[in-house]
Amino acid sequence: MLAPSGGRVYYRFGDFEVDLRAGEFRRKGKRIKLGERPLQVAGELLEHPGDVVTREELQQKLWPANTFVDFEHSINTAVNKLREAMGDSPEHPRFIETLPRHGYRFVYPLDSE
Repeated sequence: MLAPSGGRVYYRFGDFEVDLRAGEFRRKGKRIKLGERPLQVAGELLEHPGDVVTREELQQKLWPANTFVDFEHSINTAVNKLREAMGDSPEHPRFIETLPRHGYRFVYPLDSE
């Protein structure tokens, strides 16, 4: 897996560690199996903590221009899998806040490197 365009590849927050270069998502040191898309969504959100990442930005970053898939469903599925791995919920977000029909924001403070 390639790192997001910003270049940072390792993030820590709460009980979690994300290593984008290795494609690993861990909770308390234990690897959690995530698919490629949820991990890519995590990378985009973590690259811009506190900022809104629009659904359109996710679509452009995660799928080539000539890809024909149901982006809405694919993005929803990826975010839901990511939330499930973190024990997060859209109703009471600790990590990922939803801005309906617009995008998502990572709201938990990141640990400094």
